[in-house]
Amino acid sequence: MKLPLVITLALSTAASAAPKPLPAGYWPESKTQELLAKTETIRLAPDLSRLTPEEQRAVKDLLEVGQLLQRVYEESRHPQALEARDRLARLDLQLGGPKQTRDLLMLYRLFQGPIATTLDNRREAFLPVSPEVPARNVYPPDATREELDAFLARFPEQRDSILGERTVVRRATKASLDRDLATLAKHPVLAVLHPRLAPHLKSLAKKPEAKLLYAVPYPVAYANDFVRAYELLMSAADSVEKADGEFARFLRNRARDLLSNDYESGDASWVTGRFQRLNAQIGAYETYDDALFGVKAFHGMSLLLENEQATGELRKALGGLQALQDSLPYVHPRRVREDIPVGVYDVIADFGQARGTNTASILSNDALFSRRYGRTILLRDNIMKNPDIFAADERIWRAVTVDAHANDLAPEGNSQRTLWHEIGHYLGVERDAKGRTLDVALEDYADALEEMKADLVSLFALQSMNKKGTVGNATLRAVQASGIRRTLQNAKPRRDQPYQTMQLIQFNWFLAHGLLEADPKTARLTIRYERYPETVASLLKEVLTLQHAGDKAAAVRFFDQWTTWTPELHEALAARIREAQGARFRVVHYGALGE
Repeated sequence: MKLPLVITLALSTAASAAPKPLPAGYWPESKTQELLAKTETIRLAPDLSRLTPEEQRAVKDLLEVGQLLQRVYEESRHPQALEARDRLARLDLQLGGPKQTRDLLMLYRLFQGPIATTLDNRREAFLPVSPEVPARNVYPPDATREELDAFLARFPEQRDSILGERTVVRRATKASLDRDLATLAKHPVLAVLHPRLAPHLKSLAKKPEAKLLYAVPYPVAYANDFVRAYELLMSAADSVEKADGEFARFLRNRARDLLSNDYESGDASWVTGRFQRLNAQIGAYETYDDALFGVKAFHGMSLLLENEQATGELRKALGGLQALQDSLPYVHPRRVREDIPVGVYDVIADFGQARGTNTASILSNDALFSRRYGRTILLRDNIMKNPDIFAADERIWRAVTVDAHANDLAPEGNSQRTLWHEIGHYLGVERDAKGRTLDVALEDYADALEEMKADLVSLFALQSMNKKGTVGNATLRAVQASGIRRTLQNAKPRRDQPYQTMQLIQFNWFLAHGLLEADPKTARLTIRYERYPETVASLLKEVLTLQHAGDKAAAVRFFDQWTTWTPELHEALAARIREAQGARFRVVHYGALGE
């Protein structure tokens, strides 16, 4: 039967409007929607109108620095990230911006690269790139831990450079050596600042060999971006020189740091400086993305606007850190600085590893710099007090705990625990029994142990303050509830997820020591708050002992013992959490970037 002309035209139009299939390797719309349906957008847009014109110019320059470090971060996580992003952008333009490519661009923004975390916590490429590997792109992508260990056993004198916090490891091929030598020739300042590098590369270039490895400092690996960042930081410093000379000095020092690969001058002026309205975390500090050794720092940046009143009130409330250090279940005396610089800020924009909904930071992480200059704490107020984030926490809390605990969780508990978590990084073990820094001693287990220690110190400290009468019972209960909420997982953690792994260990410890009781039928949790002090102190003692011993094998055994995941309890709770929480992922947009 012949179809009427109207129907024929309608079918023809529908067929022509149907989206064209994307090339192989691009996720179909059905897969992208699985994740985007579980993604919410949060917008941060603090009022910048009180900034002077000079500060506004500095903000513009600093935002451009952030964009450069964003590129570097994406490149360092996957060797094909930038190429894949550009190819996707061109495809989107060629196709006229259809929903398929728009969604993939959103996924790239969400995961800061071409690898997504699926709803069951696997890592999968959603663009046509190679699978993610532990080496990321700061070691040769095909390198294994066994190969690196064998190389370092053969060439122990190379350990410091190969495992340097801010170096990229290459294979000694002709192409790699030629490229790095060309970079030094193009940017003579880098050759001057790293005088032993060119002779070393020229020596290797006489007989290139892919089995040999060498390392270049970050400013050589990312030379074009770093030289431009240097210029922008100097420009920003010039803009704020008259109104905020200390911030200007920090920016100039950090500009030089990026080229020299030595952060001491910048960290010293940052931690000890007293700035006016603006602050910025700039550079490579955290090592969470290094899944091979856990020692490489990845780049990030936070541009921050201070809440002067809240900062002033908070600084008055801090004190007695040496007494707290002395009270820890840890028998090795240590002197700590009592005066920790701390500030309450609104995020203007975050980039790279700092991007997301991170509530606070304490930096720097270098043990020597910390001892010489102290550390600074940055509390991100417009993230900590975001009502949508707390609402999700509250839904999860009420879904997994018995009704008697429904009102235990409160925003004040989260903010207090977060503050003292950051202070917790400052306390406890600084070096192991052999004098090694903890990242050297414990390698890829160092981050998880350090984050767990900070969690436990925060709970321990607030319990101590409650006994002294400086923290009320209601606040303590909210903090303790926040400490439990912290441990609840929506999926089984991967071992390369230090935060989630240490949270699982805490949950299992709390369960085994009677702080938590799970109903065998519903899996809902009852909290025995009277067991809180003893349980927290016992796990804190265990973690401090592991850190001081610096015994990686002992850490492995501890992690193997306490990362149990069972279908009848853990998976049942995870399913309840997933159902209650709503969004699993958050994309943060920034008003300062026009988003």
